[in-house]
Amino acid sequence: MHFARMVPLHWCMLWLLLPLSSRTQKLPTRDEELFQMQIRDKAFFHDSSVIPDGAEISSYLFRDTPKRYFFVVEEDNTPLSVTVTPCDAPLEWKLSLQELPEEASGEGSGDPEPLDQQKQQIINEEGTELFSYKGNDVEYFISSSSPSGLYQLELLSTEKDTHFKVYATTTPESDQPYPELPYDPRVDVTSLGRTTVTLAWKPSPTASVLKQPIQYCVVVSREHNFKSLCAVEAKLSADDAFMMAPKPGLDFSPFDFAHFGFASENSAKERSFLTKPSPKLGRHAHSRPRADIQKVCIGNKNIFTVSDLKPDTQYYFDVFVANSDSNMSTAYLGTFARTKEEAKQKTVELKDGKVTDVFVKRKGAKFLRFAPVPSHQKVTFFVHSCLDAVQIQVRRDGKLLLSQNVEGIRQFQLRGKPKAKYLIRLKGNKKGASMLKILATTRPSKQSFPSLPEDRRIKAFDKLRTCSSVTVAWLGTQERNKFCIYKKEVDDNYNEDQKKREQNQCLGPDTRKKSEKVLCKYFHSQNLQKAVTTETIKGLQPGKSYLLDVYVTGHGGHSVKYQSKVVKTRKVC
Repeated sequence: MHFARMVPLHWCMLWLLLPLSSRTQKLPTRDEELFQMQIRDKAFFHDSSVIPDGAEISSYLFRDTPKRYFFVVEEDNTPLSVTVTPCDAPLEWKLSLQELPEEASGEGSGDPEPLDQQKQQIINEEGTELFSYKGNDVEYFISSSSPSGLYQLELLSTEKDTHFKVYATTTPESDQPYPELPYDPRVDVTSLGRTTVTLAWKPSPTASVLKQPIQYCVVVSREHNFKSLCAVEAKLSADDAFMMAPKPGLDFSPFDFAHFGFASENSAKERSFLTKPSPKLGRHAHSRPRADIQKVCIGNKNIFTVSDLKPDTQYYFDVFVANSDSNMSTAYLGTFARTKEEAKQKTVELKDGKVTDVFVKRKGAKFLRFAPVPSHQKVTFFVHSCLDAVQIQVRRDGKLLLSQNVEGIRQFQLRGKPKAKYLIRLKGNKKGASMLKILATTRPSKQSFPSLPEDRRIKAFDKLRTCSSVTVAWLGTQERNKFCIYKKEVDDNYNEDQKKREQNQCLGPDTRKKSEKVLCKYFHSQNLQKAVTTETIKGLQPGKSYLLDVYVTGHGGHSVKYQSKVVKTRKVC
């Protein structure tokens, strides 16, 4: 974009009053000293609608209320570039060239007309329209050789109150304010899953060739693609995205000079007014709800995987390259994709009174179906989660009856309904795969699972330890069950991770070596406080660690393992 030198109308009119001889001196494209003085004069910008040369401004538009900006090109054949970025709403804007008032010529005599009158005279004249646009694209006017004169930029929003950005320069070749796009500016989808999408794009020449600091920002939306980063910010947060709106009745709104990118640090105190105004809005003082949109800036990497998406859902993806110093950004050509569908789940049929083994992948799900006899009165589900917790949901004819997390063994009894069908959904957790056993029955008295106490720990008595034996105890129930205890020598550095790997409670004593078996015994007690058994395990080696396991087996032959216990014999007795 090439934008001509812009000098505020105040200075233009004073310059026109100078003697003709002074006008023959060739002025530089941008008078840096004059420019610095202009931007330091805060009141100057607040009281005028002058566009500064080489600085992006942010401003606010009320619906159906046009706003005009002016700048002067002092010399013929001057490069000129103007960029307008709509934020949150489409804009109508046009650029026109006005004739300067004859009364303000260098040969004039007498006092010049007041500035307000001159400005009004210019506004009332049509001028020559150079460019016009209507829409929400980031659009620009560019000319490598513009005539001298007074230029007017007029903007209008017919949809709603909104804000926008304008950048104008007469030195576009040296400024290069916006990061460049590669020859192929598309964002490509390189991998597509049910919950993830991997994006890739070609790097910006601003980083690879010009060596300027940049970062890429990735935006994911359920609604549409975005043309600019400020449109994204407007959606994310009204408070952060919008400038302070001017009070009704004022002609001009304040500019946002937060990102001028001056080279000198000495004038920082003088430019202390260049801070972002308080984000309080005029007619938009209320906060809008956050849109279904996410933005993440990832540094200078040009590949990124978006995760935690929903299956079978369309998403829109945009990438913006931003100058890390000025925050001015350029949009790549966005794309969209639909994530893959959830894999069709096989439904396992449960048979009345029969235990079924189920394996669920990490974060996966399994579906089971139970169709009891039409005349059933109630249904009992026994669920044994062998490792980590698993979520169970039960629906009867589509209606949700039960939703619970299950650890260990749980029993659920539901009231029956004639001819009803039951759908069971088992969902694994994030830690790892889940293994479980499930039984559905309409005759719970004949269940295969053994009854268990709530506390399934093995207690070791430290004072009864010897060099060759340990004494342990565990709880039983009111029902008579068979208990078998096994031992296995382990290393002294046997840790909790190894212990956890052996915590599959569904593995029965048939998986153990015969040499590891200590004994089996039956016991129970109608008084639960007395349903305790102790056992002394003999024939152990001094100073050695042993892993102890207790299995309880029910009438149907199904076994459940108590929590493992590591004990150590004494070294010296």
